[in-house]
Amino acid sequence: MKISVIIPAIDEAQVIGAAVDSAVCAGADEVILVDGGSQDETSEVAETHGACVLSSAPGRAHQQNAGAQDAAGDVLLFLHADCCLPEFGLSEIRRRLTDEKSCIGGYFRQRIDGSRMIYRLIESGNLLRANTMKWAYGDQAIFVRRGIFRDIGGFPEIPLMEDLYIMKQLKQRGDLICIDSPLLVSARRWENRGTIRQTLCNWSMLAAVHLGVSPAVLARFYPRTT
Repeated sequence: MKISVIIPAIDEAQVIGAAVDSAVCAGADEVILVDGGSQDETSEVAETHGACVLSSAPGRAHQQNAGAQDAAGDVLLFLHADCCLPEFGLSEIRRRLTDEKSCIGGYFRQRIDGSRMIYRLIESGNLLRANTMKWAYGDQAIFVRRGIFRDIGGFPEIPLMEDLYIMKQLKQRGDLICIDSPLLVSARRWENRGTIRQTLCNWSMLAAVHLGVSPAVLARFYPRTT
């Protein structure tokens, strides 16, 4: 079972090497960096560490779809540039998807790179949400069988929350599993914006989506580069 790791990025030269290295060390059959218009050395660093580099228009959904279109793997795994895969994570995916035929994909348990107790609480809350509702976010390294990804048309090309929208589609197609080997997630988002503020923002966005607020409207209040 071949696994393609797809990493969307813009101006991530400082962290992209570690992300690519983690995928290579975990046994990815290919690592694809999809650059959305970096002004730094993101592409050069990624290529040096062993990634195949593609260019696309900016936007995480668009970049991930572009990488998926070029990927050759049986399974597509979408990794954020500030996350690192665990050493045996891909082996666990191969084993689980081979043994459990009804499984179509899944996500990882997180380990935020910080010692503060608030991070352990955030990790637990995110795991509970993903396991009970099957609403995993992109920083949980969503993976899916390539045929299923193709059948649902890939990520909806919306400016925000594409991860939530695709998970809603995937949960209707088959079983989604949690890989227990922890994905290392950078704490920079919480450090930069404040842990409470960031967590409340995430909850608010989730509630707004379910109340029918469009991703275009939400994007005005939650700008991002990818």
